[in-house]
Amino acid sequence: MSDPLCFENPPSLTSPSNESGTVQELAGLKTYVTGPSHSKRAILLISDVFGFEAPLLRKLADKVAGEGFLVVVPDLLYGDYYDLNNPQFDRDTWKKAHAPDKASEDTKPLIAALRSKGVTAIGAAGFCWGGVVVAKLAVSDDIQVAVLLHPGPITVDEINEVKVPIAILGAEIDNIFPPEKLKQYGEILSAKAQFESFVKIYPGVSHGWTVRYNVEDEAAVKSAEEAHQDMLNWFTKHLK
Repeated sequence: MSDPLCFENPPSLTSPSNESGTVQELAGLKTYVTGPSHSKRAILLISDVFGFEAPLLRKLADKVAGEGFLVVVPDLLYGDYYDLNNPQFDRDTWKKAHAPDKASEDTKPLIAALRSKGVTAIGAAGFCWGGVVVAKLAVSDDIQVAVLLHPGPITVDEINEVKVPIAILGAEIDNIFPPEKLKQYGEILSAKAQFESFVKIYPGVSHGWTVRYNVEDEAAVKSAEEAHQDMLNWFTKHLK
């Protein structure tokens, strides 16, 4: 994920936010938790490189929770968010410390904790870096449904190994996951008869548009909300 689009327009972590949830510790991870605690259906939202504190991500978590899901947003970066304002920030060191393989393993105790609380069906959605994490979970039995939103680099092998209903929501303007690759991966997935898949390219938007949009830009908000609704529809349909 070395493309500049990954790191453009970082969220303001001091933005006002009317959050419905709380930050708790689950399975050793600081986690934003929102929605009915008794729900049998849980959704993990995995952040991009800017972390789980992003107000627009938490706003989306609250929206999904409003449909009856228990939503958890874990801090898989352990407070070490991508910091463009720090002149000493070392991108290579950061990438080594936060490999998606490790992050996907770190979700497993959290998934186990949710199941111990009575959750019977778990879905996951990931954004950019988080999309890569969710792609790795989708090749296992740890989750039942996956959504990737403008994901980072994912290999053909990983797509071939997917085991669960999966939606990939991509941007028209995205050097990391361009429309040609989305179409290619969509064809691979549509050939799998054992589960349903959905691939959509959103016109006129760039990588990161679903969680790093300008709230004062009506068109940007509309595009983000369209993707949010598509994600929610996918979970509503497949997470039983």
